[in-house]
Amino acid sequence: MSLFFYNLFLILYHTAIRIASLWNTKAKKWVAGRKNVFNNISAEFLLPGSKTIWMHCASLGEFEQGRPLIEKIRNDFPEYKIVLTFFSPSGYEIRKNYPGADAVLYLPMDSYIHAQKFIDTINPSLVIWVKYEYWYYYLTELKNRKIPLLLVSGIFRESQPFFKWYGGLWKKMLGTFFHLFVQTNDSADLLKTIGLQKNITISGDTRFDRVTQIADAFEPLPQLLINFCAGSKVLVAGSTWEEDEAELIHFVKAHPEIKFIIAPHEVDKENIHDVQKEFNGSILYSTLMSGAASAGDITNVLIIDNIGMLARLYFYADVTYVGGGFGESGIHNVLEAAVYGKPVIFGPEYEKSAEAEALIDCGGAFFITNALELETVLNKFFENDIYLQQSSMAAKNYVYANRGATEKIIKYIQEKRLLIN
Repeated sequence: MSLFFYNLFLILYHTAIRIASLWNTKAKKWVAGRKNVFNNISAEFLLPGSKTIWMHCASLGEFEQGRPLIEKIRNDFPEYKIVLTFFSPSGYEIRKNYPGADAVLYLPMDSYIHAQKFIDTINPSLVIWVKYEYWYYYLTELKNRKIPLLLVSGIFRESQPFFKWYGGLWKKMLGTFFHLFVQTNDSADLLKTIGLQKNITISGDTRFDRVTQIADAFEPLPQLLINFCAGSKVLVAGSTWEEDEAELIHFVKAHPEIKFIIAPHEVDKENIHDVQKEFNGSILYSTLMSGAASAGDITNVLIIDNIGMLARLYFYADVTYVGGGFGESGIHNVLEAAVYGKPVIFGPEYEKSAEAEALIDCGGAFFITNALELETVLNKFFENDIYLQQSSMAAKNYVYANRGATEKIIKYIQEKRLLIN
């Protein structure tokens, strides 16, 4: 891709999202959130001598990936202010009040002028990019100013443009990073094929640190939900899409003795209404918590109509299902379930997830391609306690054995004296 086509992409993207904002809620938030970004930056960042660290996350998942690192930096380098930016409303709207950062902002749309103005304003001493999302003008401006730029929890695949004949601009963007912390050996080997042998560390994925933090400091959910689960086998299906729910419907109808908790990826009213229609007689979490109904007397299906509970919901499952595996983007976070020692089931599109492949290899996860295969796997779990225990232990052991990426990155920052004047 040439710079001309990259600029054309930026123009088309910006135009398209402004048009979509006329009817699409997310697009409207994307546009509105960027109107006064520079005015929203506290004046304290403009004071001479202020020291700042900037972390950029595409969305909520990347924030959770970067969170252990940002909190460790906050603890070890308290004299630095932290600026956290998001590209997507899905991340910003949920974490805009995150207390671990001094400023939480939308990243202004990439451009030469925006990159200069934003970097001038926050004047970062260190910049951390989580996993992916490469913006040419921001990255090259940081490189030109010799501001250390780290990529953490990077993951690379042959299908990405970095490794294609037309990927010159993408390769140039990778060259702006001071150091690349990647998740796997395969990612490091791929980078070597385009001449990036140096400045690479196979650190693993900081998500392992995050999910074990959550599990180790587990806080129970409300008693009414615990009562819903009591005395029954439980399946928690998280981050589901319509295709995932279609695979679950038959098994749910055939097994009234099992409790099902379904947490859709989209929780807008329209989608929640559609999910309720799919699972006839189901009850919403909000209804259960209001005391308007007793779920145990009414249904075996509870639908979660909010965001933020999923990482704790998996604790109450015997078996888990993680959605996204029937869509092009692939499955969502399987580690949130596996950390509690829960077998994980998902659809066939999981090749973008190194941890999903590893969990399959160790016996902690299973993929299915249709409802019949799902029924076979679930029956085996619910009818064979020994098999369930073995798979559960395999999942938990895998997660806890792969902690430590955060400490590796912090050690590098300290050894290279990136935050010492």
